[in-house]
Amino acid sequence: MSKTLASSDRHPIAGVLFKGLIWGFSKLPLGLNRRLGQGLGWLLWRLPNKAKRITLINLAIAYPQHDQAWRDQMAKQSLVELGKTVTELGPLWLWPKEKLLPLVKEVRGLEQLEAGLAKQRGVIVLSPHLGAWELMGWYWSVKYGITSLYRPPRMASIETFMRAVRERGGADLVPTDMSGVKALRRALKDQQMVGILPDQDPGASGGVIAPFFAQPANTMLLVAKLAQKAQCPVFYTFTERLAGADGYRVHVIPATDLVSSTDDIEAAAALNKGVEQALSLCPAQYQWSYKRFKNVPGQKIY
Repeated sequence: MSKTLASSDRHPIAGVLFKGLIWGFSKLPLGLNRRLGQGLGWLLWRLPNKAKRITLINLAIAYPQHDQAWRDQMAKQSLVELGKTVTELGPLWLWPKEKLLPLVKEVRGLEQLEAGLAKQRGVIVLSPHLGAWELMGWYWSVKYGITSLYRPPRMASIETFMRAVRERGGADLVPTDMSGVKALRRALKDQQMVGILPDQDPGASGGVIAPFFAQPANTMLLVAKLAQKAQCPVFYTFTERLAGADGYRVHVIPATDLVSSTDDIEAAAALNKGVEQALSLCPAQYQWSYKRFKNVPGQKIY
């Protein structure tokens, strides 16, 4: 979420205002909260801004078979969902378990995840920036406990607050460095659940170039390396936002064995293909405003 609401820490008031907004969003019932988010998303569509520009670029790459009118409509829907993602931080971060859990109306594929846990080799859950993705890590932490990679926000003044709300369900957040990777390996060795955002750019190291919607994208190898070592099941999981104030539906989709291939390109391509499969179920709820195709040598898209 730091990428959506990122800001500099030029003045301490920034962190205070951010936390105040989150508190204010948490005081609204879910239906009204989402309508506010819808209004924010409508403004993102109507006004010139970076999120809109990147969304249109990414949709043109992902769906060249559709005309501009279709992509414009999809971009508008996606920005509306992005607005809801922002305002829903209030309830998802601050509402108690007793109020949040009943909002998960259905979990599709849960029996497959539980069968994976029963193998006692640990489980990797991959949660892309799709739907109410902030809810996904919290939900698994409440149900099973989870160790997840954590990238500090750009606003340093909100880091303590952000860690506290994300860990309140029982999650263990670990940094995106070697100490974090070792913590993930220990968790899998202890037959626990590990959570990773599979569609994040891994930066200058830790990835290879593999196709995502047939476009070269810098793609992480961490999932493949962890799965190879632990010989554990891997699943894509995401939380679909239902209409109105109806809550959420969780999806669990088994990854193919190729995500743990010893061929780096094959593993990375399989990882991206699984993300494509997940977001095909509700493409408007994907965070198309993320610069997924950056950091590719010789390729300047944004």
